[in-house]
Amino acid sequence: MLRISEINYSVEGRPLFEEASAVIPNGHKVGLVGRNGAGKTTLFRIIRGELGLDSGAITLPSRAKIGGVAQEVPSSETSLIDTVLAADTERAALLVEAESAQDPSRIADIQTRLADIDAWSAEGRAASILKGLGFDDAEQQMPCSAFSGGWRMRVALAAVLFAQPDLLLLDEPTNYLDLEGALWLESYLAKYPHTVLIISHDRGLLNRAVGGILHLEDRKLTFYHGPYDQFARQRAEQRAVQAAMAKKQQARRDHMQSFVDRFKAKASKAKQAQSRLKMIEKMDMITPPEEAARKVFTFPEPEELSPPIISIEGGSVGYVDERPVLSRLDLRIDQDDRIALLGKNGQGKSTLSKLLSNRLTLMGGKSVQSSKLRIGFFAQHQVDELNIDETPLQHMLAARPGVMQSKLRAQLAGFGLGPDQAETEVGRLSGGQKARLSLLLATLHAPHLLILDEPTNHLDIESREALVEALTRYSGAVILVSHDMHLLSMVADRLWLVSDGTVKPYDDDLEAYRRMLLTPEKPVSKAAKPKEAPKPRRASREDILALRSEVRKSEARVTKINEMRDKLAKKLADPALYESDKIGELEVWNKKYAEVMEALERAEALWMSALEKLEKASA
Repeated sequence: MLRISEINYSVEGRPLFEEASAVIPNGHKVGLVGRNGAGKTTLFRIIRGELGLDSGAITLPSRAKIGGVAQEVPSSETSLIDTVLAADTERAALLVEAESAQDPSRIADIQTRLADIDAWSAEGRAASILKGLGFDDAEQQMPCSAFSGGWRMRVALAAVLFAQPDLLLLDEPTNYLDLEGALWLESYLAKYPHTVLIISHDRGLLNRAVGGILHLEDRKLTFYHGPYDQFARQRAEQRAVQAAMAKKQQARRDHMQSFVDRFKAKASKAKQAQSRLKMIEKMDMITPPEEAARKVFTFPEPEELSPPIISIEGGSVGYVDERPVLSRLDLRIDQDDRIALLGKNGQGKSTLSKLLSNRLTLMGGKSVQSSKLRIGFFAQHQVDELNIDETPLQHMLAARPGVMQSKLRAQLAGFGLGPDQAETEVGRLSGGQKARLSLLLATLHAPHLLILDEPTNHLDIESREALVEALTRYSGAVILVSHDMHLLSMVADRLWLVSDGTVKPYDDDLEAYRRMLLTPEKPVSKAAKPKEAPKPRRASREDILALRSEVRKSEARVTKINEMRDKLAKKLADPALYESDKIGELEVWNKKYAEVMEALERAEALWMSALEKLEKASA
């Protein structure tokens, strides 16, 4: 159990934590959320012992191992698989000792311990983790020096996952992963055998991989049971209640103050006025919740072009003559398209993005573009290529010479970069602020087609929601490559699958794609022949009515279980329940909560099944 007890910590006189407390039970997977700059990464450093507290304490079970991804793996000649295997220091030390040990008793102890920690299956486990993070068998044998910094970050993540510390601390782990790697990590963390504390702005991961949220706000920590969406709903309810109570109390105070102001000089009412004045002074005023500054993106609107804006027939593209990466391309893009590119790493998503943004030309086939087409392109490498010694305003002046500074400042403000940030050197800006500047530069000339490659890296949840809203309002076409399932599901209405050297429409939805990625591939029997599907019987009116009734019942069942879950979550959010003398009671409530969540999962599955049957019958 991780116990944070009344901790206080300040940086240069600015308090980050004041009497903050929380308890994370063993084996729980918890998302740590809060505004940028609130102190989430600092809390990780305190837990690891890198920073000393002003007061308070953080305790863990004795001999508990803490692990996290501090930095990328060095560029060495050690292979990826050996780098990951070395992360289990106990196994590595025992194997070295086993080669030189002479004492029969010690040799027996070593072999027993190696069996206890499952040392002989270690290479298979390490290879499985590396494969899940995007490294094939051949790449696992290559040296670390053959890979860029972003890929070595994946190796560092693989190493800490393989070591399986008792407390796993992860700070934005999906920033260096593609969609496939992010989905694999979600699945892996959900089954991780020990405690996980993860800082993330990825709403999908916080909904599927964790069972609790630790919220850092106003220098305090509050633990909520349930995934992120449930936390957000509870927070909204709490803020609404707090705002209503504050408003009601303020109205009462104003009423009493009005009486005092009217009658304090009148002798007959002076005593009553004085009494009310004392009541006002004694009132413990409820502080209304602060209104969070609304984060926005303002994309300039392009003029409308005749469709299609891009058409490719029989196209092929690559980097070396006679060796195309993608071929048999028959693609059409209209200005109202919202397209997500799916496909495993190395299949050609980046190559297609470069082709569509005119960074590559066709090796074969025919391509037609609108003569007035303007294309905006955003990729993570562009964030890294910003001039760190120049301010955002200087970047804007270089991109739009001759434009008045007031107009450029207004455009910066439209991307959340206020007067202070406009005059701050890029090297001193946060990752999110740099990403906002790069997005602004990519959309500066009102592109008809906007190609976004991992646009949400370093953006917090509020900024991601603002990006979704901006893309929804935007009247140009959008091509998206992202590991953020929530962004893809909210924006994209068409899916293209990049695989087997070509690009084809993906007719199913994102959830089906997720299931496909997480389902182990099974060999197809050559002898097996597909059976012809029987022609479906047209549903009768009675059948449809029965299915509608089943949908209503299923929906009601889900609503009822959701209410039970919320009640249990409120009970489990009570700090008193985590006192040492109530551990037995806590286990009972945790068990009840797990049972309700399991029932909710079954009820939701039945509801979705009923909806699918009704849709098929009504088609």
